[in-house]
Amino acid sequence: MKPEAPLLEALHLLLETNQRGLPVLDDEGALVGIIAEGDFLHRRELGVTYPEGCWLEWLLGKQEGELARERTRGLRVEAVMSRHPVCVDENATIDAVVKEMDVYQISQVPVLRKRKVVGIVGRMQMLTALASCLGEPGRA
Repeated sequence: MKPEAPLLEALHLLLETNQRGLPVLDDEGALVGIIAEGDFLHRRELGVTYPEGCWLEWLLGKQEGELARERTRGLRVEAVMSRHPVCVDENATIDAVVKEMDVYQISQVPVLRKRKVVGIVGRMQMLTALASCLGEPGRA
């Protein structure tokens, strides 16, 4: 995801990939931020507030033309992404990864090799791997 990408594009990509966050990369492929589900749900910091009561209808477009909705549509990823995200090196141990997640209360971290994202590891992937290891013999 590029910093100048439309915010709505990032939202659709999060939903399509079932991820909790996406890395934001500059033109050289270096990590410059991360956009996570919380960046979409905490709108107050942007000065955009949803109407009381029927926020879901508002979000889904039932009240087209409202100023806040138009403002949100015009936003780019860079406006809401978290800069300086917590990352781990590709050689980090599982204990080190879990510690970073616990300290910063996050559920996934980008994995870097020389400032380049080579993957994302999350709690669900680690639980899946654990279940595989602890499963029936020969079922890995």
